[in-house]
Amino acid sequence: MKLLPREDKFFDFFLQQVNFICQASALLVEGAAAGNAHLASAAHQIRAIEEQADTVIHEIYSNLNSTFITPLDPEDIHSLASHLDDVIDGIEDSVHRMLAYKIEPIPGTVVELCRLVQNCGAALQLAFEALAKGKPLMNHCIEVNRLEEAADQLGRSAVADLFQNEKDPIRVIKLKEIYEFLEQTTDYCEDVADALQNVKVKNS
Repeated sequence: MKLLPREDKFFDFFLQQVNFICQASALLVEGAAAGNAHLASAAHQIRAIEEQADTVIHEIYSNLNSTFITPLDPEDIHSLASHLDDVIDGIEDSVHRMLAYKIEPIPGTVVELCRLVQNCGAALQLAFEALAKGKPLMNHCIEVNRLEEAADQLGRSAVADLFQNEKDPIRVIKLKEIYEFLEQTTDYCEDVADALQNVKVKNS
């Protein structure tokens, strides 16, 4: 009998957060691929998901303040939760920027960057499932790093192409900013992966 049981509910909270990321990133891809007529619906649904994710992060912080023995160091739990929150915020910011700017047509590069965000979310979901089960997670983190680098390269190439070939300066400004928001979201995913790797090293 454990007199001071370790609270493992934080793993459930993380899995909820990353599931919200997967849902939101799927909507992001669908909205971008379907075009401006569908972006408003995607943005509305992503906003609702972000509000649910905010509820979970508040639960994490509340439980962190009231739990005596945690499965990970409290600062690591706080770091992971905060970085996951950045990802969902990045997805929401990206879709609302796309909605506001009404780019027509939406370039394939935007859709491809959205898919890279989605793939990062899927890799993070596998990583957190492995964390909860005490299984190896480094390969999933490495995959996030790979996807983030792919997004960086795609974003740089897309911006270079804009300045070389796009004649409308307003469209250049709008697309450049959208590319940067999506690329920043993959950076946030990499921050989560880096935090996970630190947790793994500390607890190995």
